[in-house]
Amino acid sequence: MKKHNFSAGPCILPESVLQKASEAVINFNNDNLSLIEISHRSQSFVNVIEKARSLALELLGLENKGYKALFLQGGASMQFLMTAYNLLNKKAAYLNTGTWSSKAIKEAKLFGDLIEVASSKDKGFNYIPKNYEVPGDIDYFHCTSNNTIYGTQMKSFPETSAPLICDMSSDIFSRQLDFSKFDLIYAGAQKNMGPAGATLVVVKEDVLGKVTRQIPSMLNYQLYIEKESMFNTPPVFSVYVSMLTLEWLKDLGGIEFIEKVNKQKSALLYNEIDRNPLFNGVVNKEDRSHMNATFTLANENLKEKFDTLWKEANINGLHGHRSVGGYRASMYNALPLYSVQALVDVMQELERIA
Repeated sequence: MKKHNFSAGPCILPESVLQKASEAVINFNNDNLSLIEISHRSQSFVNVIEKARSLALELLGLENKGYKALFLQGGASMQFLMTAYNLLNKKAAYLNTGTWSSKAIKEAKLFGDLIEVASSKDKGFNYIPKNYEVPGDIDYFHCTSNNTIYGTQMKSFPETSAPLICDMSSDIFSRQLDFSKFDLIYAGAQKNMGPAGATLVVVKEDVLGKVTRQIPSMLNYQLYIEKESMFNTPPVFSVYVSMLTLEWLKDLGGIEFIEKVNKQKSALLYNEIDRNPLFNGVVNKEDRSHMNATFTLANENLKEKFDTLWKEANINGLHGHRSVGGYRASMYNALPLYSVQALVDVMQELERIA
């Protein structure tokens, strides 16, 4: 029996996607060749990457709106660098809500002046800052929509005349937003789309080409657009599995459908955290993530007992990030509701025997 997988990333994937992907590794398109040994220039794979890019735009509601979808390499961490390389002329503004936005700030400082409009570091990043002002004289504003480590999620985004850039690595395709408000979105595949290796970038073309510096070829969005994500050999397997996952999501009913499921899952778990006296939620309630729920034990003496219970219940990946400890339940799109129920049952069992 497969484990209930709460791993923060690489993520859980739909069973049907795993089945199709495993078959493709042996025999892709009945060509008697493996997906991972065919040419990335073959029509078979060109069809895959074109469909993946098209599905990304379709699900986000960005078709025919001047956006391009790219599948790149280097993870979201490479995008900390690429966004600044391509967009930062003089000054940019960043919202600091955790480890990943802090790292994005560090990279961008190499290219120009940075304004940190607000930060939640003062309370261990357990909330999303509010009521901050975004300056008007900036090249762009950057934020991180969901913070995997701390379990916070932005529920609204600032109004700004500057281009809006967002790292959506851990909640892409999980909830409805007006994605046309964003000029560039990036997301590592391994949080909610597919296996590690590919990074989705969705960029509005008219924000590009405005910096004065020369951009190295491997870091130039315009070149990847021109080459349709095929400037060099793409991460073939990761792109293919991402395509399958996007097909799976579309067939379910798209983001509108999956958002309802995700709210059910997170409500089930957060209700138990709030009800059960043995557990404490870490994050301000209004800022809780639907993707990554973080919590601690009220009595650390129960840790060994709790860890034994959830492992015996066939649960995987519940330990918190090494930098913060505690527990973290990542409830990405493919995690079924019954897995969350299995965790809640364990929490109630601990309460019964403690």
